[in-house]
Amino acid sequence: MSEVYAARRTRLRDHCQAGGSQSALISRPANVRYLAGTDPHGAVLLLGKTEDVLVCADPPDRRPTEGRLDEALRIHPLPGAGGDAAVAAAGLAAAQGGGDSLAVEEHHLTVARHRAIRSVAPRLRLTDLGGAVEQLRIVKDEEEISCLRIGAEIADQALGELLESILVGRTERHLALELERRLIDHGADGPAFPTSVATGPNSGRRAHRPTDRRVEEGDFLSVCLGATYRGYRCEIGRTFVIGTSPADWQIELYDLVFAAQRAGRESLVPGAAYRDVDRAARQVLDSAGCTEGLAPLTGHGVGLEIDEDPQLAPAAMGKLDACVPVTVEPGVHFPGRGGVRINDTLVVRPEADGGPELLTITTKELLAL
Repeated sequence: MSEVYAARRTRLRDHCQAGGSQSALISRPANVRYLAGTDPHGAVLLLGKTEDVLVCADPPDRRPTEGRLDEALRIHPLPGAGGDAAVAAAGLAAAQGGGDSLAVEEHHLTVARHRAIRSVAPRLRLTDLGGAVEQLRIVKDEEEISCLRIGAEIADQALGELLESILVGRTERHLALELERRLIDHGADGPAFPTSVATGPNSGRRAHRPTDRRVEEGDFLSVCLGATYRGYRCEIGRTFVIGTSPADWQIELYDLVFAAQRAGRESLVPGAAYRDVDRAARQVLDSAGCTEGLAPLTGHGVGLEIDEDPQLAPAAMGKLDACVPVTVEPGVHFPGRGGVRINDTLVVRPEADGGPELLTITTKELLAL
């Protein structure tokens, strides 16, 4: 893996040099992990003129869940009681010389931290690296996709086991906690995000926070969960009916959201515009008059963070590449009544390779539990 991390840093270094900076300071944790293989608490990565240095208070943890450190990096421990790793890294950059500017992630630095960096390296001009690392992270290599695939399998297992248990009378909060325990039991680092369980009038709401409402016969039950595996995060969402046969309105609404989700999934091809994927799913719902309360986006990228670029939204600019993992998650929620949300994680693949690869495979049939 060392050569993989080295290649990533080389691409970023080329970007920085094209902008006139010989050095870069990476402080956003997910970006540090992407370039160094690990991200100990508070660590930063210095892409220096003469060497690359991971600056941290404690030696990196060697557990697989904490990542695999690139052995080619030099570790620079913070002295004594610690301090700010970013400030220490800026001092190292100034000492290395060989340039008059340092690129920093301004979107991650506080004003106070920015001033402290400037104070220890007054001769370095601080430039904004912007989202350069985030853009590098959009397209995943096959090892990254393998981690997402395993995470999806874990999430599928946890959800499948929950569906086999008795649900009536249990609270949203209880079910969410059980799902998160099952994720860890099956080998996840932990949940990819706070698990959402929504019943009855809460169902179909995006990112619903579980309450003490109990599951009742006839409810819609919407579940959204994800597993983190070796730092990579996936997402799955399903909606079910509690009890015997679903009501006619539940079947109609479910079929509508399923058709929207399928339209979004089928539009995931290399070269497709982000906003066209959103439009494919949104038009199905719009045509049925479900325009109120729709989410601002249909899906988003996943990886070291659960919400990455690209954003599949009406005004999003850009086009999909192969090997980009995204969610497709349209939903409809009627206040006081409930709704439906269906969510999959997929990897964009060319048609010659079979089209989009579905990672989350739990059935999307409307089950009565």
